[in-house]
Amino acid sequence: MKTDSLNTQKISKSLSDFDFDEIGDEHLYTGLQTPMRNDAFALTDQQKKEKIAHLFEQIMHVMGLDLSDDSLKGTPKRVAKMYIDEIFSGLNPKNKPSVALFDNKYEYGQMLVEKDITFYSNCEHHFVPIIGKAHVAYISSGQVIGLSKLNRIVQYYAKRPQVQERLTNQIGTDLQELLATEDVAVIIDAKHLCVSSRGIKDDTSATVTSFYGGEFKKPEKLAELHRYIYQ
Repeated sequence: MKTDSLNTQKISKSLSDFDFDEIGDEHLYTGLQTPMRNDAFALTDQQKKEKIAHLFEQIMHVMGLDLSDDSLKGTPKRVAKMYIDEIFSGLNPKNKPSVALFDNKYEYGQMLVEKDITFYSNCEHHFVPIIGKAHVAYISSGQVIGLSKLNRIVQYYAKRPQVQERLTNQIGTDLQELLATEDVAVIIDAKHLCVSSRGIKDDTSATVTSFYGGEFKKPEKLAELHRYIYQ
């Protein structure tokens, strides 16, 4: 499937020309797939939690926190559980939502738009939250998907360390494959706490990315989509 992210800019210098801080601040990413090691699932979820809890306890110790305090002593295990079972659960393919397709018996041939899908993700450069809304649209090629599944697909890809451009394209290409149609659009409007809480500390800006395939590349369809979303 071809991708079309209107807000992905060409980078004039190679990744090797950037230092690690620049890569984080410039929000560069290396491809459509989330970078994963080949042995990413050699450990069970429980083993991962135990290891993360141990390592996070060390981090807290290095920072000078007193882990014997009643408020802090359970934090390493809480963080480990949160990472594996909640905010990064989208890293594990077993958590991908199962999707059933249905024949388009209503013969509805116009675009379907699910807008204002709230999601929480995390910036892969600083591991701080990305908070935003996704707008998803498609035109049926003969089959349709349950509305809640659109939300679940957004949530699945959001629940991993992310870059917004990659998140946008992952949702778009997955829906194209599931629905067997190029006619898919995704718009994401999000706030990055790595921008608002550190670095430039700009609390008012937001980032918008988009994916337009098939009919949504046509100006008239794009204008119709924007009317549904923004009016």
